[in-house]
Amino acid sequence: MSGAQAMADQVKPKDVVGELIEFTRDDMEAVNQMLLARIGSRVEMVPEIAAYLIDAGGKRLRPMLTVAAARLFAPKNTHHINYAAAVEFMHTATLLHDDVVDESSKRRGKLAPRMVWGNAASVLVGDFLLGQAFMMMVETRDVDALGVLAQAAAIIAEGEVFQLSKANDLTTQVDEYFAVIKAKTAALFEAATGVGAMAGGATPEQRDALKGYGAELGIAFQIVDDVLDYGGATGTIGKNVGDDLREGKMTLPILHALQNANEADCAFIKQHLGDAEASEDVVTKVVEILQSTNALADALARAQRHADAAKAHLEMFADQPGGRILIEVADYCVERAY
Repeated sequence: MSGAQAMADQVKPKDVVGELIEFTRDDMEAVNQMLLARIGSRVEMVPEIAAYLIDAGGKRLRPMLTVAAARLFAPKNTHHINYAAAVEFMHTATLLHDDVVDESSKRRGKLAPRMVWGNAASVLVGDFLLGQAFMMMVETRDVDALGVLAQAAAIIAEGEVFQLSKANDLTTQVDEYFAVIKAKTAALFEAATGVGAMAGGATPEQRDALKGYGAELGIAFQIVDDVLDYGGATGTIGKNVGDDLREGKMTLPILHALQNANEADCAFIKQHLGDAEASEDVVTKVVEILQSTNALADALARAQRHADAAKAHLEMFADQPGGRILIEVADYCVERAY
């Protein structure tokens, strides 16, 4: 089956993540050891906060993509281990910073670090992790790869600032939404697969293919995250559903609804967008509006188009076990919304 609706009809989705974990297992053990070694500090609070978030879970998809991209080839050294660990530290740093900016209280089912140690400590430990990430990159002495990840760090920060500037901005356009997610999410996915390919010894054509895959995958991943914030394809109300509404984020489902809902429903969304105290009843009503305007379904269809574009970039690797897994990961990124 292909497409968003086909995945919705699947009874038991294939364990693609399990296959990716198995494919990258040995190298990811080395990545994890490097992560644990690099969070050490004589300042006790630094490893406490870093370990709190790193141990909280998360599939570590981004570093696995780096490792998988490298393993499509024949890495002649362990540079991909450094890059994968650096990618994970960059991602963790953005989570620490995002929680402060968004004033979030939860992260991965636990209290956000800022709720335990405060905003200042979260920001500073995020900075520490970024510093460690760049140290791990420098150790490989590959200036080109360092440039890829350094550029990604700058783009991510720029995207976060742009998103902040568009919070509660009812004039936000769809192309501005995509500018935000390409920067804040897709840039790191693209860098992760790009430096993995570089570490593996890919040709320029192969590297461009993997970068294109990562960029499209990142867009699909973020659209689905934004749909999941309103309960996924079914609009199921549960824990943390509606956080984007309370934070005033102009995500694709909201933009679609504002373009297609009736006047009263548009007014309701506008009234509660950015209301930090919005109740579950309010969120339920907003989700009903998103459902009635097909906002969630249309967003997922858009995500599937980007997932399909990601898969197209990897056609040259389709006959390799690792290539097949990466292709299936693209569908998984959309499938998790059902």
